[in-house]
Amino acid sequence: MKIAVDAMGGDRGPEVTVKGCIDAVNEYKDAEIVLVGSQKAIEGYMEKFGYTGSRIQIYNATQQILNEDEPVRGIKTKKDSSMVKGLEMLKRGEVNAFISAGNTGALLAGSFLKVGRIKGIKRPALSPVIPTLSKGSLLIDSGANTDCTPVQLYQFALMGAVYMNKVMGVDRPSIGLVNIGTESHKGNELAKDAFKILKESDLNFYGNIEARDIPAGKVDVLVCDGFVGNVVLKLIEGTAGALFSLLKEEFTRNIFSKAAAGILKPGLKNIKNKLDYTEYGGAPLLGIDGLVVKAHGSSNENAIKNAIKQSVLFDKNKVISIIKEHLTEGINDG
Repeated sequence: MKIAVDAMGGDRGPEVTVKGCIDAVNEYKDAEIVLVGSQKAIEGYMEKFGYTGSRIQIYNATQQILNEDEPVRGIKTKKDSSMVKGLEMLKRGEVNAFISAGNTGALLAGSFLKVGRIKGIKRPALSPVIPTLSKGSLLIDSGANTDCTPVQLYQFALMGAVYMNKVMGVDRPSIGLVNIGTESHKGNELAKDAFKILKESDLNFYGNIEARDIPAGKVDVLVCDGFVGNVVLKLIEGTAGALFSLLKEEFTRNIFSKAAAGILKPGLKNIKNKLDYTEYGGAPLLGIDGLVVKAHGSSNENAIKNAIKQSVLFDKNKVISIIKEHLTEGINDG
């Protein structure tokens, strides 16, 4: 499998991206990488890390879409950017997937304009796996669409179920509709209408799920519009960061707390690993007719490596083909 990776995207620059790609090809024998970006910079880091193999290629791009660039304008004006070149390679079938940690809005716009949607899917959705007390839950949508219809939420649920089954290995994934109460009559009109569609579908619908139950991992797929999903995602990230800041403060307060920290260190490390977003790779943009993965802007080499692993599993298990097979006539036009 050949995967294009945006070497210039992300807050940490090409160094961690190159290192993550090297780690990936060393660990996953099915992966071949095309690093898209400044050839000079990429070659410099490949030399730094001592990579001399043949499974990483370089595709030179002279421009970079920055976080401050307006998304659509960036895609249309920076035609020689690493993001545009990578998406065009995916569209032409030269690679099986494209991964970027760059400008989220530009990646969404570029995927829509350059690659296109799966026929019948009205809105693609960002779909990160968020850490929970179980194995993690897929949050769909986490920010691509602030306004949705009930049928679009059904489509999100369908795509999320296929992804969790084929990529994450979950048998008959459970679907939860994020809402302000568990009763079927709770929520706004969107939530109430979506509840009816999901309940009548063949999906394994758990029902409404409140935000306080999300960390427990009660369901495998969390369905909501992108406005709600982005708030949920950012709150979880912020809460995890604040929690570890408080723990660090307490465990470094005096000699006794430092001694306690030493004793608890293995357990605390396990907790940190369970809450580490880098273990989940990135968020696939489900609904695009090609595999596009949005890695976290602050991704390190481990996150890049796992995004590549995620892409290999996605392609091997033919997720896009299965989503197409599951789309039923009539309901996908709502």
